[in-house]
Amino acid sequence: MKSYITYFKLKFKTGLQYRAAALAGLSTQFFFGFVYVSIYVAFYESGSGNLPMELKELISYVWLGQSLFALVNLWYKDKEIINLIKSGNIAYELCRPQDLYLMWASKILGERLSNVALRFLPVILVAIILPSPYNLDLSITLPRLILSIITMVLATILMTVLVLLYHVICLFTLDEKGVINIFMVISDILSGMVIPVPFFPNYLQNISNILPFRYISDFPFRLYVGNITINEGLIGIMIQIIWIIILVILGKLITKKALKKAVIQGG
Repeated sequence: MKSYITYFKLKFKTGLQYRAAALAGLSTQFFFGFVYVSIYVAFYESGSGNLPMELKELISYVWLGQSLFALVNLWYKDKEIINLIKSGNIAYELCRPQDLYLMWASKILGERLSNVALRFLPVILVAIILPSPYNLDLSITLPRLILSIITMVLATILMTVLVLLYHVICLFTLDEKGVINIFMVISDILSGMVIPVPFFPNYLQNISNILPFRYISDFPFRLYVGNITINEGLIGIMIQIIWIIILVILGKLITKKALKKAVIQGG
């Protein structure tokens, strides 16, 4: 376990060095945050009848999504891992006395957390000090806050195993473009990062409730803003755990099968 923690630390510290990229990401998050919030405020002020979320819930939802965007988006790829697969240098990884799946998981988690560490606090602080109704609402009960933190921890693990899944699939395809594009389209829609799940038609809500994508962003965000009850939150936590177990088992099985058929060519 100590070696995997070391991989995590190395990736985390390396990610913290890219401050220019973090600044570029911050500007992007602020821009899209203000655009989304402005659109929703105009939409609600137009008096569009009964809506599934209150305006303050929706705006807080948007700012949470922007502050944690580097963590919850699923179209990320680890270039180092992809290059290892394409070049055949994965042979060096296999020479190490560690589990390849856990090694890659620790690297992906370290880089994603370093990215969000550089962006989270500035976005949250700006969102808090904005005038109403454009600000992030901080009124939350202690039980709901605790549950929200638990769901975000589980969402981080779920994100890691989902991202890792299409990396290990690349052991078969040897090219990441097709796999990542499929994940990007499906996850962007069903995770609620474009439009919150309550605004979906019923059939699409039913699909998103079954699949794991909404449990990375939509579910913990809506629990925090109060759009989901505590009981629904407890059920959602169990679903998060179930999906983590399923995806870890699936990922390890794919890795094991791929490595059995792996052929390293070159001199």
